[in-house]
Amino acid sequence: MIRVGIGGWTYAPWRGTFFPKGLAHAKELHFASRALSAIEINGTYYSTMKPQSFQKWHDETPDDFVFSVKASRFSTNRKELASAKDSIDRFISSGLSALGDKLGPILWQFAPTKKFDAEDFEAFLALLPKSLERRTLRHALEVRTDTFVCEEFIALARKYNAAIVLADSDKYPLIADVAADFLYLRLQRSSEKYEWGYSPAAIKSWAERAQAWSKGSAPKDLKTLAKPAKAAKSRDVFVFMIGGDKIRAPAAAQALLKQLSRA
Repeated sequence: MIRVGIGGWTYAPWRGTFFPKGLAHAKELHFASRALSAIEINGTYYSTMKPQSFQKWHDETPDDFVFSVKASRFSTNRKELASAKDSIDRFISSGLSALGDKLGPILWQFAPTKKFDAEDFEAFLALLPKSLERRTLRHALEVRTDTFVCEEFIALARKYNAAIVLADSDKYPLIADVAADFLYLRLQRSSEKYEWGYSPAAIKSWAERAQAWSKGSAPKDLKTLAKPAKAAKSRDVFVFMIGGDKIRAPAAAQALLKQLSRA
């Protein structure tokens, strides 16, 4: 399974570019969830949502749609990650279960200044729940300093079956090592100079990479730090067009979906 989407769905410049002119704002999630196959919920990073909100999002989207959910910043933006248990518990119990089978990975995004401390980071990973109401939880780690570009970090992520977010970014390191039974990509170089956000060549390359990961292997054109992950028959891949020239994110996601459909 390869899922492709965007971050959020409420963004004024998308009205008339991605969303049809005159579409009621209340219908934007309905439209986006039928044009794409996943959406990363970002509002949960800034504030605590109510169970009713998660239920509403569940009910407005197709049966085969998936949300990833960005975890609360209060869990990750702290000096000592080992002290995050209460915050993690509050976030997990805030209503995520209402998404049901539409709950995809949980994204744990760390501050751009956060440095790798193996002991503290493992203490944090040990706090992440493995399941919620009998549903297995998937965790993705977005780290944003070069201190994490090391085999020790990859080994820790593999120990806890947590995906390392692959960031295609001008600001943050790209770590392409497979650490879990799924992949999580955040592609952040969309540009207004391209009709589809990325160049046709770049769209084709990312599609081929996603297909390689989904088949249990790995793309040959991305360098890795550690030994290859254990062989797998298949892996789920989640790709989100985030940042860059945000107005082009939906177009980039749709172009990638179209490219994947040709395979």
